[in-house]
Amino acid sequence: MTYAVLIEQGPVSFGATVPDLPGCVAVADTREEAERLIQEAIALHLRGLREDGLPVPPPVTRVATVDVRYPSCSRLLPHHLCSPQAL
Repeated sequence: MTYAVLIEQGPVSFGATVPDLPGCVAVADTREEAERLIQEAIALHLRGLREDGLPVPPPVTRVATVDVRYPSCSRLLPHHLCSPQAL
């Protein structure tokens, strides 16, 4: 099975979550380590569900990335929020 994984970079670490498996998370110092750990976490999560006689949620979440074009927003937001890095 292939599950969508969300990896977010925090101030000091990377966090990984699986939208289709609530509670299945991993935290690591690097993105690569977070990916490795979430794979392990998914396997453990699924094994635990099966052992407990619970249904295994199917992977239904799909991932898309979108490009956002934004106009000059200096009248709408403070200047520091208008830079591409802030969006």
